[in-house]
Amino acid sequence: MLHGDCMSLMPTMPEASYDAVITDPPYASGGMVTSARQEDPRIKYQNAKTQAYYPSFENDNRDQRTHLMWSVRWMEQALRLTRPGGWLMVFSDWRQVPLTSDALQIAGWQWRGIAVWDKANFSRPVTGIFRPQAEYILYATRGKRDKSKQQKGCPAGVFYAPMKMSERYHMTGKPVPLMEHLMTILPSGSRILDPFAGSGTTLVAARNKGHTAVGIELSSDYHQIATDRLGLVLPS
Repeated sequence: MLHGDCMSLMPTMPEASYDAVITDPPYASGGMVTSARQEDPRIKYQNAKTQAYYPSFENDNRDQRTHLMWSVRWMEQALRLTRPGGWLMVFSDWRQVPLTSDALQIAGWQWRGIAVWDKANFSRPVTGIFRPQAEYILYATRGKRDKSKQQKGCPAGVFYAPMKMSERYHMTGKPVPLMEHLMTILPSGSRILDPFAGSGTTLVAARNKGHTAVGIELSSDYHQIATDRLGLVLPS
């Protein structure tokens, strides 16, 4: 786990040093108008009963134009750091799917498709419309897929994984089984980068699957949560 801004740390890493970048960046979403998007994440993504339990985080209040520019910048660095044929998997909510698909293609990735996380009732229902119970994982490769390293089989593209509150360390955290499922298409012993590591779920899943992983986290609160969760000892 590295503590800092990924836009400062990623340029210092050697090119093509990872097999995959798997990450859940800030969505800059959570509202239909600018004033709603600019609210603190604790207000946008939590109800009043849970706001006290999780620290907030930065980079979640940009408008569409600046969020696109920022996304392209970090995705370009992610492309540089991924080996040819390697993977990008990036989470998005329904509002930001079009922007995220544009950003990854502008950055040079070859977009391959969308997987769906069915989070069941772990969502905020709005009376009179369909329950927003899905989030999306856009996946892409650096150039052509490396078929010599691909796994056999065809994993499910819609994955049901309810979030257990007892296993939640971040207000927008993802279940470990979901992250493990995303890694089923990676070669054995892959090296994974998560530039927005949050509470370290990607690293937990990578360790469970026999991969190695590096996480970058800007928030000092979440960096501490992740290191404690992973049982890491920080340098003095």
